[in-house]
Amino acid sequence: MTTASTTPAFSPAQDDNTLPYRVAALYRFTAFENLPEIRDALLHTCTEQGVKGILLLAHEGINGTIAGSDAGIEAVVAYIRTLPGCAAIEVKFSRAPSMPFLRMKVRLKKEIVTMGVADMDPNKTVGTYVDPAEWNALLEDPDTILIDTRNDYEVAVGTFRGATDPRTKTFREFPEWFRKNRDTFTKEGRKPRLAMFCTGGIRCEKATAFVKTEGFDEVYHLQGGILKYLETVPEQDSLWQGECFVFDQRVTVGHGLTPGAMELCHACRAPLSPQDKASPLYEAGVSCPTCHGQWDAKRHARHAEREHQTRLAAARGDTHLAPIWRKSVHANASGRKRTSAIRTPCVRGWNNPPPETDCAGRLIRANHYDNVKKI
Repeated sequence: MTTASTTPAFSPAQDDNTLPYRVAALYRFTAFENLPEIRDALLHTCTEQGVKGILLLAHEGINGTIAGSDAGIEAVVAYIRTLPGCAAIEVKFSRAPSMPFLRMKVRLKKEIVTMGVADMDPNKTVGTYVDPAEWNALLEDPDTILIDTRNDYEVAVGTFRGATDPRTKTFREFPEWFRKNRDTFTKEGRKPRLAMFCTGGIRCEKATAFVKTEGFDEVYHLQGGILKYLETVPEQDSLWQGECFVFDQRVTVGHGLTPGAMELCHACRAPLSPQDKASPLYEAGVSCPTCHGQWDAKRHARHAEREHQTRLAAARGDTHLAPIWRKSVHANASGRKRTSAIRTPCVRGWNNPPPETDCAGRLIRANHYDNVKKI
């Protein structure tokens, strides 16, 4: 059993080449074995096609967002469909004016979306899918309790009219929030109709599965998530208010999945509106109204230097990336092995750098640590 329906590869709304990059958001709950082999082959395919982004792999499936040329995205999606259980994977396409990712990463995880509840399998238990065309009718029913399963900073950018905001910092907090508030849903002995939504649908797969194990039977979720709703429902008929936060450099999208007006604070990763940028608390790359006053002098100076290097790179027509920390394992004078971290520049365009040696000829193995937010 799978948990997402097949959709056409490219919808008419997105078959528009006025923006040069195609973005593909996808997930699938399916059993994977041999994760390192899948990771290596997937990374090779993406790199070969010039595709960037982040894909998460776990024994429960795949989740992520990638971007590239039309031909590159088609090739990678075609390869993903050859993976076990992924032939009918649902992919949501949009476009971007510039490459929204700096690198290509394929990571192995315990969960493709982290809830932290053991034995939660959406392939066995899940809520009822509601097509975007039927979502408005469900929301307008006075007996429906609408819950936004996303994090607080996402909800602040936009949400559905009348939605309950759990004010969670991470998805891991959702189960605790729900258990603390379940009595409000069942007061006066009523049997509530719960409707849930998230960005692309994956968090609701686990959220509805969790809620059903808590004893709630009438549980629904928006098929394809907010992205599918914004893509297919005309703006004049929409119950969506604001923009939708996405985990790439577009920051937000609006109706028709057009790039939004928000930017990202490079210090705290909070979304910034034009009003936020006009605040006296805003300093590009250093602080914003959300994080102003949180950084000590050392951290503040580091943010300022990063912004300075970013501007210098932009003036050269280049992209500034964070440095790569490389681990050097060698023997000290006593013959014992010693591990040290070596900070080296990140060369633009390296998706999978070759092995290198340090100045003493010792082999350096690359370990990447960066600030790209997890999906």
